[in-house]
Amino acid sequence: MFRRTFWFTAGAAAGVWATAKVNRKLKQLAPESLAAQAADKAVEAGHRLKDFALDVRANMQQREAELGEALGLDAPQPEPGRELPAAHRPTALGPRTATSRTTPYSISYNRNEDH
Repeated sequence: MFRRTFWFTAGAAAGVWATAKVNRKLKQLAPESLAAQAADKAVEAGHRLKDFALDVRANMQQREAELGEALGLDAPQPEPGRELPAAHRPTALGPRTATSRTTPYSISYNRNEDH
């Protein structure tokens, strides 16, 4: 009797565990989840690219200063407004509101008017 109860409980627990795991994987593979993951990765890649551009610009200015000193030239100072804007890292897909679904166009397009 104890053996049957043990195996019944073990089977039920394995079924619950497997069902939860399958449901979790299905949620990960849903189109909305995949789109959010892709958008997050694209935003992250954009920030890395911006950081790379900032590093290139800083190193370029440093190297120009070194070459200017070596050649005896006065290195021009960078203009104050020429820096890249500060990092802004919003979430890729935020909550949707009623205003986000409206179009900026108020004129409807009728295909039959073209003929």
